[in-house]
Amino acid sequence: MKKPIFYALLIITILSSLTSNAQKIKALVGGTLIDGFGGAPIQNSVVIIEGDRIKAVGREGELAIPKDAEIISTEGMSVMPGLWDMHVHLMINGHSNYTHWDSTYINKFESIIMPSSAHQLLMAGVTSARDLGAPLEASIKVRDKINQGKIPGPTIYVSGPFLQHRPYPNTEAFRWGIYGEADAKAKVKKLADAGVDVIKLIDHDEMTKAEAQTIVNEAHKYGLPVIAHSHRPNEIRVGLEIGVDCFEHTGLSSAPEYPEDILIAIKERTAKMNMGPLFWTPTVEGLYNYEYMRDNPEKLDDPSWHLGLPQDIIDDIKGSLKHPGQMPYFQLTPIRKPTLTKKLMQLKDTGVVMMIGTDSGIPMKFHSQSTWNELDVWVNKMGIDPMYAIKAATYWPAVAMKVDKDYGSISEGKYADIITVRGDVLRYISLLQDVKMVIKHGERVK
Repeated sequence: MKKPIFYALLIITILSSLTSNAQKIKALVGGTLIDGFGGAPIQNSVVIIEGDRIKAVGREGELAIPKDAEIISTEGMSVMPGLWDMHVHLMINGHSNYTHWDSTYINKFESIIMPSSAHQLLMAGVTSARDLGAPLEASIKVRDKINQGKIPGPTIYVSGPFLQHRPYPNTEAFRWGIYGEADAKAKVKKLADAGVDVIKLIDHDEMTKAEAQTIVNEAHKYGLPVIAHSHRPNEIRVGLEIGVDCFEHTGLSSAPEYPEDILIAIKERTAKMNMGPLFWTPTVEGLYNYEYMRDNPEKLDDPSWHLGLPQDIIDDIKGSLKHPGQMPYFQLTPIRKPTLTKKLMQLKDTGVVMMIGTDSGIPMKFHSQSTWNELDVWVNKMGIDPMYAIKAATYWPAVAMKVDKDYGSISEGKYADIITVRGDVLRYISLLQDVKMVIKHGERVK
């Protein structure tokens, strides 16, 4: 190659690189910043994003904006960390009949269903999510494709299959039974070797104590937190004894409150500061709003949950929801609903760290709607302080997953996972149903 041509190409390459780097700098200017730590919002905020990270945070007039930055006005908006949903099911999407869904679509979980669910979550402002229960290979592949930027979705953390006493019929692909201590040890190893992020444990009160304890011990040996159901009082008792890290749900019992011995045991556990926080994901909205959805089903027609799904699957889901009042899944819900607020407040008073999770994907609960609905019920129906709720959907999940160095708040050095809504989200939490902008790892995806 002749020298003049070589130098010309070199100059073009350098200029192109400089231009590209300049374009990677963004400045979000003017909005009210809720940074995720729970303190007072920052008015007239400035957030400088360089590449995929947050370079600086401050106020207009105090923080210099790079002259070549792309300025994005957030005037009149709430600016906050991207939401986390700590309990989603990517393999399902609102269909009322699990048996039909699993048998019909299991071969499409990896290629269609799970990517669709993840994309819907991202467009709803969820930039990180914990997927708790799906076939192992599909879980790992979909997570990795998302995290490698090959398909759109939140940063995903997966459990793969549930570990439980015995799998339900025809669910063995995503529910693994435990048959003794050696089997418990082998199955945790198989999950860990495959690369899961957490271990999901259910029905552990039906296992032997040795089996359940082996699961927790082995998971912790591999550095994996154990996430466990709390549907029954004895699931909680056993879970506390064996050292579960995070409980899911407020329980399916229609009992009006938690038994006193359980509350005492939870308080004893939360008092052990050397063990770190005890996390709890209540997932109350699906039960709380069932009767409203049954009687006011217009939300089921929202096309946001169609994203990424072919028409035949959309039609199948719609057909399954024609008679929401007749779903066996929800027949006991009207009895359970009056207990939810009491139990949520009991948990809060014990000192557990509560986090937003939704059971997204269960009947009538779509990934495009579930997370903001949970926040709305916490704040507007159960009286939770909105800043507490937002911290439960941003900061605390990152701590629970041990990634708070990089996620969970809008602060210098962390990944730029940021959403905006028009208006004051601390006064009107339901504004989160209409997220205006989603930035994930510095890239504006909505």
